[in-house]
Amino acid sequence: MSARIRTLGVSLAICGTVLAGTVAGPGADVAQAAGKAAVTQQTDSSLTASASSVTIAEHQRFAKTRFVINAGLAAGATYEWIIKPWKAGAFKKGAHGRTSSLIKAGLAGAFAYNRLRAAQHNAQADPTLSRAMAPLNSGINDLKHLPSKLRSGDTSAASSFDNVINQVKDAGHSAGAPVKNRVPSWEQLISGAHGAH
Repeated sequence: MSARIRTLGVSLAICGTVLAGTVAGPGADVAQAAGKAAVTQQTDSSLTASASSVTIAEHQRFAKTRFVINAGLAAGATYEWIIKPWKAGAFKKGAHGRTSSLIKAGLAGAFAYNRLRAAQHNAQADPTLSRAMAPLNSGINDLKHLPSKLRSGDTSAASSFDNVINQVKDAGHSAGAPVKNRVPSWEQLISGAHGAH
């Protein structure tokens, strides 16, 4: 909408310059017409510069929003299907529903890893967020092989997910992008476990 208004404003300014030249007739002062053209060109240039800065700011704001959503989904899946059952002892041998809990934890781990990778990508568009997330890149990458460990009952993987999620939340908070847990639906968990889109 704002781009259309800017375009309309520039068009009106050009039309005004053309009309002024037409009304003045052939005896019009050439210097005056040149001055009006220069003002129009300067206005056009400043509008273009303004549009560019707005676009960058909007792009960064959108990147932060996407980061908050992706990191929040990763945190929600991790808490709901990894941390909560882990702390409740659902992964221990002999626990009721252990196999089901481990399968869900494996899916949640793959989902969380993919959402964190997407959040990493989002963070690159915002300099402050990118700096805050940079130290966590290797920790996030290390999560790649942990979902299979979760499925096999390795509870140290649950602790690793918990640590990385907390670090991502801290990084987001320090960069003005606070992350809150967003528990994904079961359908989101299953489809999101197969790729970071």
